[in-house]
Amino acid sequence: MQPFELTLAEAAAAVEERRLSPVELTESVLARIDAVEQRLGAYVTVADEGARGSAARAEREIAAGEYRGPLHGMPFGLKDMIDVAGMPTTASSRVRADHRAQADSTVAEHLSAAGGVLLGKTHTHEFAYGLTTPQTHNAWDHERVAGGSSGGSAVAVAAGEATFALGTDTGGSIRVPAALNGIVGLKPTYGLVSRHGVTALSWSLDHVGPLTRTVRDAALVLSSLVGHDPQDPASIRTAPPVYPLPPEGGDLTGVRIGVPVNYYFDRVAPEVEAAVREALTQMAGMGAELVEVEIPMTRYIQATHWGLMVPEATAYHERTLRTVPDLYAPDVRILLEAGELVSAGDYLRAQRSRTLMRQAWLRLFDQVDVLAAPTVPMTATKADQQTVQWPDGTTEGVADAYVRLSAPANITGLPALSVPAGRDHAGLPIGLQLIGRPLEEATVLRTGHAYESAQRPVDQGVVLAKP
Repeated sequence: MQPFELTLAEAAAAVEERRLSPVELTESVLARIDAVEQRLGAYVTVADEGARGSAARAEREIAAGEYRGPLHGMPFGLKDMIDVAGMPTTASSRVRADHRAQADSTVAEHLSAAGGVLLGKTHTHEFAYGLTTPQTHNAWDHERVAGGSSGGSAVAVAAGEATFALGTDTGGSIRVPAALNGIVGLKPTYGLVSRHGVTALSWSLDHVGPLTRTVRDAALVLSSLVGHDPQDPASIRTAPPVYPLPPEGGDLTGVRIGVPVNYYFDRVAPEVEAAVREALTQMAGMGAELVEVEIPMTRYIQATHWGLMVPEATAYHERTLRTVPDLYAPDVRILLEAGELVSAGDYLRAQRSRTLMRQAWLRLFDQVDVLAAPTVPMTATKADQQTVQWPDGTTEGVADAYVRLSAPANITGLPALSVPAGRDHAGLPIGLQLIGRPLEEATVLRTGHAYESAQRPVDQGVVLAKP
């Protein structure tokens, strides 16, 4: 096994025990990038010399007995919405062609303090306003979408071009590409991870979180990201939690898992539904109690999500939309222009709807500890596919389909995790989504870790995409 194939936890253990050096690990990952990046297009830019310098520094620190923890010497990627001092933050857009960040974002500061090795910036759908990331190819099938908007981060992790990466999630932009590329993606509770220094799409819906190969890896990264930040108005004032996971984690005794009787299994591909229901059966076999629940206010989900996101995005881009509109991609420009047509009354009604929806979802969690459902209703589509036809005769846009099952966790601000749950007949990954109560990431991670542990023997390891 090559070092780039190791999970974050495996690589961290090898570095701590002096069986692997940060330099060896980083060189292995950079070689992997050289080998596959031309076919995948995960990165906007690779800072190879900077990464080598950081890895050498980490190696010296560890040799001197200054080991900082499991992210020390670990090479990672950042979605190009996240500022790093001195580096461009392009948001994969011509609008930002001349941009250069003046200071680190808070999450970049945290990862630097933990000793992480920044490899470079990963592609996003332009300004994170889309669910496909057209510059990037799916790690399992290059003719299919990577998912978005954190597609570059997901593909980099799935293909071994990073031990972990960060993404942003406004309507599923961490979880959707995680599901489509067969990795783990975590959207934390709203306000748990600072967004200071992160380009906004929609202030009231945006989250920052990790994309990793395993749930344990996600827990390790999250532990380094949390903490109150007065520079982010939404930042939660809470003591930084920790997320310990058992070595094997196959016991779910006492965990009540909600099984939706509506919405989440409507207009879902048969293979996706079968995989998720099989996962539910397996978790019941690990001791979990399955409880049928009704999802509240489903008819208002799409209108509420769009009613919040579209005007907020347009407000952020107001100046450049007027001065350099031709620099935006057509799909993003149309959405931004549409935001100018949303009235203040419509926006306030969306805010009221969100308040009612949050209250209803909190009551739902009086019955269960975790809600389990598909992450996305279908696996990765062909890159040129615009719509999907469902058996009931409904025609749905691909982006609308991908956002449909992930948006509720953004509206409500609840923690949500996507975990691989098998593959379809074409070998494309399927995602299982686990949603929990506010600030109960530990329960969501424990549940995902238990399911993940049951899917593969410890000695089998994670199967990387081989592009």
